[in-house]
Amino acid sequence: MEFLRWLEGLRTPVGDFIFDKITLFGGEMVFMVLAITVFWCINKKWGYYVLTVGFFGTILNQFLKLVYRVPRPWVLDPNFTIVESARADAGGYSFPSGHTQNAVGTFGGLAICTKKTWARIVCIAMAILVPFSRMYVGVHTPLDVGVAFGCALVLLVLFYPFVLKSDEHPGGMYVLFALMLVSCGAYLYYVNLHLSPADFAGAEDLANYGEGVKNGWTLTGALLGLLVTYIYDSRVQHFDEKAPFLGQVCKLVLGLACVIAIRLGLSLLFGKLFPGQSFWSMPRYFLMVIMAGCIWPKTFPFWQKVGAKKAA
Repeated sequence: MEFLRWLEGLRTPVGDFIFDKITLFGGEMVFMVLAITVFWCINKKWGYYVLTVGFFGTILNQFLKLVYRVPRPWVLDPNFTIVESARADAGGYSFPSGHTQNAVGTFGGLAICTKKTWARIVCIAMAILVPFSRMYVGVHTPLDVGVAFGCALVLLVLFYPFVLKSDEHPGGMYVLFALMLVSCGAYLYYVNLHLSPADFAGAEDLANYGEGVKNGWTLTGALLGLLVTYIYDSRVQHFDEKAPFLGQVCKLVLGLACVIAIRLGLSLLFGKLFPGQSFWSMPRYFLMVIMAGCIWPKTFPFWQKVGAKKAA
């Protein structure tokens, strides 16, 4: 907390504005957009790398949050103030930092994959600035950030050879998927059978538990969708991510719109049909990933032709 108090004394309106925006780059939406961009438009092998590191990292992060249940800094010290605009995006327990896990896993993965020096520098800078921003705005301690940073780095190193050699040894990817699904199953067991609402006291703790249960079903759906995508594309579809610039823009913008429409539309539908039931996050995210990995890539030949005609 001493370091956070020191940063609190250095805050300025300009700094608050800048770091409040930088911290958003550790959120779910940025991860989704960047990972899908790589998967659709740059190199699907490295898209799998970013996605698997991100998904497994989130499982690990959520597991640790519910095991340790560390309150946020302003709860630990009621006299400590945070940048208020950051409060809305700082739900759940504090340890470890989910935004740091996402940012280091995503931007670190992109830094490893890219061959362009400027892009690598930008990615490394974001992988450092996002964790720092979480401390600057006051929503995480150095321990929260440091453990998440270390976990993301370990996953980047461990997952890299599986993805790198996936063309020659595709079985390695199935080992990776099996590891992730077993971990997700263990997490679901922990939150649904080992824990219960009776283990949590107070409205905030109950909300954190409910969010943990929901995240478990969300990750299960996403992982199952990614596994189906890998099997289908490696054995049947073999989509080509290359296209002229116009085709890339069209398939990315329209494709993301479809994925986000599924995300929002099914959230509203299931919310009305099954209020308070977090299980329905699983089919929602499963269908989102199936759209991104199996259905939308069927349109890629069309965008390649449209781009070629426009370019000519």
